[in-house]
Amino acid sequence: MSLSASSRAARLRELAVLFLKLGTVGFGGPAAHVAMMEEEVVRRRGWMTRERFLDLWGATFLIPGPNSTEMAIHIGHERAGWRGLLVAGTAFILPAFLIVLAFAWGYRTWGSLPELSGVLAGVKPVVFAVVVQALFGLARSAFKNLRLTALGVAAFVASAAGLHELVVLLATGVAAVALEGGFRPSRSAAAIWLPAAGAPALLTAVAPVPFAFGTLFWTFAKIGSVLFGSGYVLLAFLRTDLVERLGWITEAQLLDALAVGQVTPGPLFTTATFIGFLVGGGVGAVLATAGIFLPAFVFVAASGPLVPRLRASPTAGALLDGVNVASLALMARVTGELARTALATPLALLLTLASAALLLGTRVRSAWLLPAGALLGWLTMTP
Repeated sequence: MSLSASSRAARLRELAVLFLKLGTVGFGGPAAHVAMMEEEVVRRRGWMTRERFLDLWGATFLIPGPNSTEMAIHIGHERAGWRGLLVAGTAFILPAFLIVLAFAWGYRTWGSLPELSGVLAGVKPVVFAVVVQALFGLARSAFKNLRLTALGVAAFVASAAGLHELVVLLATGVAAVALEGGFRPSRSAAAIWLPAAGAPALLTAVAPVPFAFGTLFWTFAKIGSVLFGSGYVLLAFLRTDLVERLGWITEAQLLDALAVGQVTPGPLFTTATFIGFLVGGGVGAVLATAGIFLPAFVFVAASGPLVPRLRASPTAGALLDGVNVASLALMARVTGELARTALATPLALLLTLASAALLLGTRVRSAWLLPAGALLGWLTMTP
């Protein structure tokens, strides 16, 4: 169905407003981000079904890059085509870029970070409640039968035992295909895996070089092109390139950059903004941010149109079902780890219960609960 120019413009405005808001208040990492997106896109606005949302979320795990940012890009493409893809992704990244840029400026000016432990202590209990609510809703659509439920449980156990996330996702997908009657690779499945399979070739090391803006951009573009997994994987890539190979930042600066990425809203990949500013000022911040996020736009643009074909193919659809339950298992494991700190004190437990009550019993949005938790934590828990 083609849209009129006015309808397309209205949809682009809706996307910009929504993702600017989510990028501004989206504390808690990918699990919290996807929970907030599901609330806004599926339950409140009805832009897509929960099943469609799950398929797009599962597809983000099949390509490198930041999952929640790629989910925002997918939603934008679904809602308003190529322009929506650009608007949603950029709007989600922009607030975090500006916030981290301000931290980087203060860090370079004064040489230290402000005390942020109270903010984290207030955010985590709210994040826990938000993610648990989303998990229950998504699980009803993902766990369609006993086989998928068993695979989800197995994926959770394997992830908790320390198996790499990508291995868990791939093994669960293949197992789902096998249980549906045999593995027959489809062109659609191959097409979505080819970018990931070829990406490690970009990891070839080069000789150390002095600082240059071009090298800065391509270093972060390379990382964005090959990175699967958690923030700890991002730390490993950044350390190898920026500390060991190029020598542009110190180990302490890298850890401070990652800390800022974790405690600020929006995608963790804006750690690149902090590092870019440290080594190259404002231009460096823009180039590093553009470099690490650009591959996500490319991969989603290439893989997004294949998702309906994946769902239409029995074999590829079974693969996607397996990846969906595995992605929820990974999300559940992260939530379990979060519980250890989210529920560690009586005040944190009270904040979690209050957040759950508000989410379940009222129409309050998680987008307002998260900054409220951050403010309460800063006021009451900062030493």
